[in-house]
Order: sequence, then structure tokens, then C-alpha cells
Amino acid sequence: MTTVRNLAAMTLLLAAGLIGCVVNPVTGERELALVSAEDEVAIGRAQYSPSRQMQGGDYVVDPELARYVSDVGQRLAAVSDRDLPYEFAVLNNSVPNAWALPGGKIAINRGLLVELDSEAELAAVLGHEIVHAAARHGAQAMQRGILLQGALLATAVATQGGNYSGLAVGAAGLGAQLINQRHGREAELESDFFGMQYMARAGYDPQAAVSLQQTFVRLSEGQASQSWLAGLFASHPPSAERVATNRETAAQLNRTGETGRERYQSAIAGVITSKPAYEAYDNGRRALTENRHQEAERFANEALRLLPAEAQFHALLGDIEAAQGRDQAAITHYANALSRNDAFFYYSLQKGLAHQRLSQWDSAASELEASVALLPTADAHLGLGQLAERRGDLTQALSHYRQAAASGSQAGQLAQDAVVRLDLPANPQAYLALRTGLDAAGRLALEVSNPTRLAVTDISILVRYVDAQGAVQAQRFRPEGSLAANASSRFSTGLGPFPSEQSYEVTIESARAVTN
Repeated sequence: MTTVRNLAAMTLLLAAGLIGCVVNPVTGERELALVSAEDEVAIGRAQYSPSRQMQGGDYVVDPELARYVSDVGQRLAAVSDRDLPYEFAVLNNSVPNAWALPGGKIAINRGLLVELDSEAELAAVLGHEIVHAAARHGAQAMQRGILLQGALLATAVATQGGNYSGLAVGAAGLGAQLINQRHGREAELESDFFGMQYMARAGYDPQAAVSLQQTFVRLSEGQASQSWLAGLFASHPPSAERVATNRETAAQLNRTGETGRERYQSAIAGVITSKPAYEAYDNGRRALTENRHQEAERFANEALRLLPAEAQFHALLGDIEAAQGRDQAAITHYANALSRNDAFFYYSLQKGLAHQRLSQWDSAASELEASVALLPTADAHLGLGQLAERRGDLTQALSHYRQAAASGSQAGQLAQDAVVRLDLPANPQAYLALRTGLDAAGRLALEVSNPTRLAVTDISILVRYVDAQGAVQAQRFRPEGSLAANASSRFSTGLGPFPSEQSYEVTIESARAVTN
């Protein structure tokens, strides 16, 4: 897969004229190609599973629905302008949204399916996402990042609803950036236009794309729920311009086709029936974030009464118990969730953390490793680092801490502190800053700064210089006391006078973090 290092190298290749232009397979226009077709497919393949994990995992309660959506998607893909390994998934997320990764990996949320009226409207959504992949919109977004930054850097995304993007670390951060990006006006209009072409070729009524956008505009201008604003409207903003343009495209196509309304209503009957259960779950999740534990439990139990097979509802009960310090009871609920769906990272993560709080070390390690295999998160790597440190494997502990430290979350901050604590004695100059200078008399002055979040003590600074007789001398200085977090200490060594700063060499030899 293309890595950050590969992408930085591409910038150099561009500067050397070794990467040129290609013909866009959808629009027929020539465009810059920093990300190759092979890299697009590789990125999509690598990011598809973790991206689905970040958005709530696959919707496994109704596998027939997933097959139905895939069938509709493949019908459209078969008439698209680009041959890609297209895949389609339904995600267990109430936020109305859909997204596409490079290489043809596409997902639609359960929350959007319940808002559509017909198979033709579903085709309008999926056709739109197919164009995003086929016309290289994701690759173009990555290229903009390369040109602006010299490398593609993953960004943290706030966790909301069923979105766990903010927990992900490592390579999964690339998927978080790709699926949460907002496409520009030109890309949206392009996806509407060619998506309607695909609809017509596949036998669907392209007018469904017009009615769909009309609905979206009405919702966006009215009292649309927060979930709509956080979902489809954030990444695919509707507009009156898109409605008018789609209407013109439909007129140009001058075709009628099937709407498949009865088929669609039959396919989503189970999701419609279970909608009150997910509404209760969403209410329970909100109550939990506001520490209204009894109310959250009532909502969770109501959701379970309506749909006992849904693992999310059991996990919510686990979260409620864990929030109140009842970890053993929480573990039982997480186990119930895993028995219904062991392919979603969150249940193993939460179960592992509960085992760790109960000092059940082996069970904690097993569950946290299982969660990382599905989605690497700061919380899991922090926990695994703590377990490795406990058994004396400091190399493994540092590896986990460093991976967790890439996150801006609370777990990432704790991991950063752990990295400093473990690595500072061996590599003090990687964490402490040292400045030198000569005073008016030419004598050496030092300033040592501690930019970390931990107080540091036992600092030893080595000064090497050549004395007046030409002999190499070495002298150590140990500032008294500790150096607080984000603090500096300046002092004169009394050495000198020196004619210039090239007359001496100063290094931080050792230091250690203050631990309670």
C-alpha cells in the first residue's frame, strides 16, 4: 500500500518530471496522476475494513439486506466507466451517510437506508459513490495533500454517533481522512451527472436522483436532525443548484426506468421495524454521555426488548456498568455482545479494558489484541503497553506506547507520557532542549528546557572543550532539583573564556522523569 514515505517520494518524482498525466476514465479529461491506479486499489483494499470498523462495523443482524444492497451496487458497477474491484457494505450506524474509498470500496449506513423510498433512490446514492471512486476523486484529494504538504498526513476526527474515527491510530488514520473529507462542488456535480448516466444504463429511472436531492435540500433547509447534519450533508452538501442540474440531466437522458419501490420496501422491512430499537439505543448512548445512568439503562433495555439480537445494545449495558465502576458486570454484557458479533473491535476493546481494571491480565491482553487486529486504537495500544511494561518487556511496551501516542486523545496523551518516562534515560536529548551561549566575558552559559508534560530530574550535562594547553577536557554539570513540565533552567558554567561557540561541545548525558 502507499505509505506516507511513498507519498513523500512521489512529490520528489513530480518535481523531477517522472510522474505525468493520465486520462480520467470517467470524464475523459487529462489530469495529474500522483497516485497510480494500482495504489488506488491497494489503498482501498487496505482501508476498507478499518474504515467500516470506525463507522460502527457491518450491519450483521440482517445479512439479506447487505446482499441486496450489494446486488444493486454491482448492477450499477457493471455499467460504470471503470473496471474496479467494487464492494458494497451496509454499516451499523444511525447517521444517514454513504462514502467511497479509492479503488471502489463503498459503504452506506443503516441510517440512510431507512430514509430512502425506492431502489432507484438507492441506485442514485450508490451510483454517486461509484463515480467518486471511478473518477478518482479520492485519489485527487490525496494528491492535493501531497502537493500542499509534501506527504499525506492522517488527521484525527471527532467521535460522534457511531463514528469511532477519533480512536484510530496508525495507518487507519488515512481511511479516517478519506471517508470524512468533504468533496468540492465540481466533484459533487460530476458524481451526480455520471451517476445518473449509470442509473439509466442499468435500467433505473434517473428522475429518482432529482427527487432524492429535492428531499435532501428540504431537510437541510428545514429542521433537519443533527444526525443528518453530521452525516450526508457534511460530506455531500445538497443545494438547489444540484437539483436543477439533475433535472437537466434527466431531461437530456430522456429515459424512463424502474423505481423498484416494492422491492426496496420489502428489502428494508426489517430495518424499518427495528428503527424504534435503534432510536432507543441512540437515546441511551446520549444519556450515558451525560452521566444519566438510570435513564441510559432504561433505553438500553427497551432496545434489547425490541431487538435482542443486536450486539450494540448489550455493549451499551456494558458501558453503563463500566461507567459506574462495575467492571465484572460490564464484562458479562460485553461477552453477550461478542457472542452475537465478534467482528466489531469495540466489544473486545471494552472487555479487555474492564479485565485490565480488574487485574485479570491474561484476559485483558487477549481481548485487547483481538480489538487491535480489527482496528488499531490508542486505548488498546495504551493498555497493551501497560501490560507489557508490567511483565518487564519494555521494548514491547515502548512500541505500543508510541503507536498510541500518535492520537490526540486522552489515551494518546498518557501514552506520550509513558514514552517519555521509559525512553528519557536512554535518549534525553530526544525530549529535552539545550541552548548554549557566551556571556560578555566569553564564559559558557547553558539553558535546558523541558517541553514534556512530566517533571524531569537527575539531569547531567557534559561539556567537552580544549583547554589553553590544547588538552581535551570534560566537565559535568547537574542542575539542582527537578525541572518542571514546560519549564527552563539557565545557569553559568564558569568555563571559558571561549573565543567562539565552536570551541566546545555540549550534550545532555542523562535524565529521568519524576514518578510519584
